[in-house]
Amino acid sequence: MAAADSAAVSGAGTPVAGPTGRDLFAEGLLEFLRPAVQQLDSHVHAVRESQVELREQIDNLATELCRINEDQKVALDLDPYVKKLLNARRRVVLVNNILQNAQERLRRLNHSVAKETARRRAMLDSGVYPPGSPSK
Repeated sequence: MAAADSAAVSGAGTPVAGPTGRDLFAEGLLEFLRPAVQQLDSHVHAVRESQVELREQIDNLATELCRINEDQKVALDLDPYVKKLLNARRRVVLVNNILQNAQERLRRLNHSVAKETARRRAMLDSGVYPPGSPSK
């Protein structure tokens, strides 16, 4: 029992099944971060939904401005405003793509964390440790 993260040893010198300090710390850290990751994922999802709605509103407004411009007897130059709206729409789509990529990376990270946690739990429950693990 020289190292703080090594497994307990029975009187016969054989390792006793149980989590090491390092495994406990890793599992605790994962459990601590999991709610934050899930909350961040839900917020990203909400922002993406609002951006889709904003993009639809921009499209509707641009269409309406074009229709008003065509119906006016007095020539109003609404083209600069339509171009600004289309530029804003392009930026919204760009941000939406960035958020979508970030959300996908976050989903993959969350999946990897869950997979690693399940793997470690299974190892701890079975008492089988991989060769070269600090518990031997």
